[in-house]
Amino acid sequence: MVDVTTDSWIATAVVVVVSIVLYVVLVKVGSRFVIRLEQRSPGSASRAATLWVMVKRGLQVVLLVLALLMLFDIWGLSLAPFLAVGTVIGAAIGFGAQGVVRDVLAGFFILAEDQYHIGDSVSIAGTEGTVEDIQFRVTVLRDLEGNVHYVPNGQITVTSNFTSLYAQPVVDVRIPYNADVDRAMAVMLDELNLLAADPAWVKRITADPEVLGVQELADSAVLLRARLTTVADERWTVRREALRRVKKRFDAEGISNPLPQVN
Repeated sequence: MVDVTTDSWIATAVVVVVSIVLYVVLVKVGSRFVIRLEQRSPGSASRAATLWVMVKRGLQVVLLVLALLMLFDIWGLSLAPFLAVGTVIGAAIGFGAQGVVRDVLAGFFILAEDQYHIGDSVSIAGTEGTVEDIQFRVTVLRDLEGNVHYVPNGQITVTSNFTSLYAQPVVDVRIPYNADVDRAMAVMLDELNLLAADPAWVKRITADPEVLGVQELADSAVLLRARLTTVADERWTVRREALRRVKKRFDAEGISNPLPQVN
């Protein structure tokens, strides 16, 4: 029988209160560190915030285990039966937990190598989306249609980060064979330069646009290719606006869209 005394209840209350206070204090200290880092170095803040999420979860587990061990000691409960059962369960799980261990280790290296952060747009394990969470075992993505995907970290062999430093979206436009290619390229470059100089877009485009030239001689059209350099997470918005403007400019210049050839 467990000897229930006033001292036991007092000790239990002290352990619970101290554990909660310690967790709250550590969380506040860590959060302030992340905020200060964001103010000093915005580039490092994203990585620190992502790591802090993982550290906070680990802190919860550690404090919970320590508190439980101290409570068992306070109430005079023997840990031997629990350790014996835990050993048996651990051995059984160990045979089938290789995938879990692989996932956890992969998640650690993802964070340690700074492959991506929460908020980045990525392509991993054949799935594209925005990183909503990086957990011990899985990475949580939300795609463009709002679907949530849980990708085991151990299945991530190749990572494509679309929001790292900068982006270079490609703008492809088709013109008919009877169009003047040099004139079309000049018009295309002029319109892209106007876009880059537009006050509403100048902060999103970080370098002069380039018209790379003729990319392909297709069956019914000549493919012209240009390239922009943009802020990483603005690539899609800038590309859509560039295509819209080039289309309107070509219409104004009398450069028609090619029609498919029917044999």
